[in-house]
Amino acid sequence: MFKYSRPKEQTYAFLRDVSHPEKNRYGQPIETVPEDSPLRGESLNINGDSGISENPNRYKQHGFYFTADNCIACHACESACSEKNDLEPHQAFRAVGYVEGGTYPEYTRMNISMACNHCDDPVCLKGCPTRAYTKFAEYGAVLQDPDICFGCGYCTWVCPYNAPQLDDSKGHVSKCNMCVDRLEVGLQPACVSACLAGALDFGIMETTPKNRDGLETSIPGFPSTDITHPNIRFQQKNKLPETMSRTDSMPVQYTKNAEGKFEPHVAETSVSGQKPKVEWSLNKLSTRENPLVTFTLISQAVVGAFILLFVGPMIGLETLTPENNPIAWPMFLFGLIGIQTLALVLSTMHLGKPHRFYRAFNNLRYSPVSREVAGIAVFYNLLGAFTLLTGLPQFFFWLPESLLQTFISISGWGAVVSGLAAIYFMHKIYRIPARPFWNHWQVLTSFYGNVLTLGPLLLALVFAFVQIANGETWVQHANMIAIFVFFGLLIDKVGLHFHQRDLIKQGGEGAAAHFQQTTTFGRTFLARNYGLLAGLFLTVVMMFIGLNDLAAVLLWSLTAIIIVLTAITGRALFYALVMPTTMPGAFFWRNKKFQEHARESGLAEMPQVGVLPDLH
Repeated sequence: MFKYSRPKEQTYAFLRDVSHPEKNRYGQPIETVPEDSPLRGESLNINGDSGISENPNRYKQHGFYFTADNCIACHACESACSEKNDLEPHQAFRAVGYVEGGTYPEYTRMNISMACNHCDDPVCLKGCPTRAYTKFAEYGAVLQDPDICFGCGYCTWVCPYNAPQLDDSKGHVSKCNMCVDRLEVGLQPACVSACLAGALDFGIMETTPKNRDGLETSIPGFPSTDITHPNIRFQQKNKLPETMSRTDSMPVQYTKNAEGKFEPHVAETSVSGQKPKVEWSLNKLSTRENPLVTFTLISQAVVGAFILLFVGPMIGLETLTPENNPIAWPMFLFGLIGIQTLALVLSTMHLGKPHRFYRAFNNLRYSPVSREVAGIAVFYNLLGAFTLLTGLPQFFFWLPESLLQTFISISGWGAVVSGLAAIYFMHKIYRIPARPFWNHWQVLTSFYGNVLTLGPLLLALVFAFVQIANGETWVQHANMIAIFVFFGLLIDKVGLHFHQRDLIKQGGEGAAAHFQQTTTFGRTFLARNYGLLAGLFLTVVMMFIGLNDLAAVLLWSLTAIIIVLTAITGRALFYALVMPTTMPGAFFWRNKKFQEHARESGLAEMPQVGVLPDLH
């Protein structure tokens, strides 16, 4: 232990100076930088102080130690953290949740105090499109700058521990900073110093704190360490029941396996023993991600419509040419530009600070969000170039015809390739290990299925009405377009089938999300599935049965309504159902059900309740 000139500090508040192994259990060096590295000796400039700490362990990976047997859920750690960081009532960088099991009189409750684990492989850092995160050499701290953040919340998706906190009232994320200002003067983090029962400790990784001998990386409710390699160690030796349940609204419980480790499983009944009813729950389909529902569906429809418009004449759809439709062709292209512009504007409404949308390009190397935004931007600009070159050729009379056609070909094929790439990058955003319901190849079949379905539907209906208005027939191409729609629906349906099967097989939070899909949203889920089947049947009819123009238009219109409603419902379910592999909450704190109750009942109007009355 080493002390600075702080005579009023208690002994337990100071950091320990102990020997340590060279590497941690993940194979990473405890020393964050070599002794001769130029990174050593730099100031952190905390609160404008340019001084450099004399802490001899400044460049060693530190982390938290938690002894669950000692925690009494007094919440002193939460209070100390909130006071030090001047947090609002609805925020907490450290939170105490719990799981419980057994029956009276053998009832057991285990508390868990959790904050940021300052991981060796921080997924928040890689996922953040604005590069607001940094893994510092000093203490191995993962720090986040709220001033750089624009409030997309992606770090809150990818983190398995619910460490980054999105403040909807301020429009940005913030989180535990390891109290690096205290570390610089030899003090432990505020939460550790405040712990009354000695449950929390802090120090160099892989060293055993006083009065402890356990350095486990698992505890009931804690996600797999394979995702991020967190710097936290547990000790829990008191006997626990075979099954431990969460007291928040997530239908997950933890059951001991043959090796004595607790694994997540679906809790098909509540703590009171009640089974959830099969309901519509349409009001619960609306989430903070509503702008993304619109953005993803429109973008996929626009990409699909343009690709078919561009490639159609090459595969026999002769009517889809500017020569045959000198007015409808450019108007349709300009329409695509218009609705894609609307989608892009709506996507920024998902951000806490929409005016900082341009920061989404800052992390192309790592962030799938940055790559998706870049892909959509490239597609959007190439689509615009193609639209201008083909829709307003009179403005390019000064270009030689051969050069003009070259530019048209480059922009057209470029838009096709970049559009398909953008949808691929879009799907990668959701391949998140911390959200098993999303982390499945079905996301890819769903997104590309919509490209094949919504795009051709839009194109077919617009040109149907145009050609009928011109006294021309269009049904000769309806069969071929129906083939695209059919295969789009088919791959979507196949993906959903395997998604459901694999979730049930894997268990855990993904299976729990599917369980909620078949109960809380059960009727809506069935309606979406029946909608897919109805769309498949109607497209088969259009593929093989000859209809006159009016009957075909009516059938296409009915099919479009069914498919669009099905797509919107499916995408809304996609966002409403996902469950993170996050730490358990408490009966009130970090409990989605209580938050809903607080907003509905008016409790959220009281700041001390800790629930914002309105979400962004």
